[in-house]
Amino acid sequence: MKCPYRVVVAKPGLDGHDRGAKTITRALRDHGFEVIYTGLHQTPEQIAETVLQEDADAVGLSLLSGAHLTLFPRVMQELRDRDLGDVLVFGGGVIPDGDARALREQGVGAVFGPGSSLKQINVWLEHELDGRDDGEN
Repeated sequence: MKCPYRVVVAKPGLDGHDRGAKTITRALRDHGFEVIYTGLHQTPEQIAETVLQEDADAVGLSLLSGAHLTLFPRVMQELRDRDLGDVLVFGGGVIPDGDARALREQGVGAVFGPGSSLKQINVWLEHELDGRDDGEN
């Protein structure tokens, strides 16, 4: 990893299940990322404001409620409204393949479903953020 990237992990909406978010938070931290976990029941506005305040490089959204096609785009719009459209957005949860494709077409970097390897997620995120740094130099 080229630098200790800052990653916000957030649970948008009313989804009350956070085991996956806590697991990915620990895995990212153990890999060397600086991780800020927002906790449960965050609005898109709160998530974007946290990304702004924490000067994050990426935001991971964890969602099991089925509202991903509504909440992910709202978070991304809130990021753009704060001139944070370059922040890498990725997600996880129980998201059908067709919906995951739709989210990627809208700019979500990747969607990781149940059973995704923590190593795979860490390596993907590191590669994506390192690649963005290469483009800035």
